[in-house]
Amino acid sequence: MRTPERFELDRPKCTTITSTHVLLPFSITLRPGRPLHDQLVFAVTKAVVTGQLQPGDRFPSVRILSQELKINPNTAQKVVTTLVERGLLEVQPGIGTTVAAWRPFASSARREVLHDHIERLVVDAKRLGLDLGDVLDEIRREWK
Repeated sequence: MRTPERFELDRPKCTTITSTHVLLPFSITLRPGRPLHDQLVFAVTKAVVTGQLQPGDRFPSVRILSQELKINPNTAQKVVTTLVERGLLEVQPGIGTTVAAWRPFASSARREVLHDHIERLVVDAKRLGLDLGDVLDEIRREWK
């Protein structure tokens, strides 16, 4: 039996989708105003780097992904293609799409990527009127 979508009551603009099936092995909270593709890529990336998805795990087909998330199949295909290009998924003929053995970036590339993300975080935090303590508290909560 399919579990219906949950809507956060205190945030009616966000939709949390959690599937209890093996079909969709990650959850996502869709936020309006952000590209759906980017949100899905982030959700799967987070599931891989936190160990929710393990190397070798089967990943849903484009058809199942689009049906479960109620999205256009072209968007689902673009998400899978992006994840394959980033080395998080592998397409294996005759088997399907599986989670790849994830490896962090090389040291120099890590610093560059981190710098870009931190710069965006600082700008966004200042725009929202947050101070360094607020940002560090949120980082600590997410770091787990």
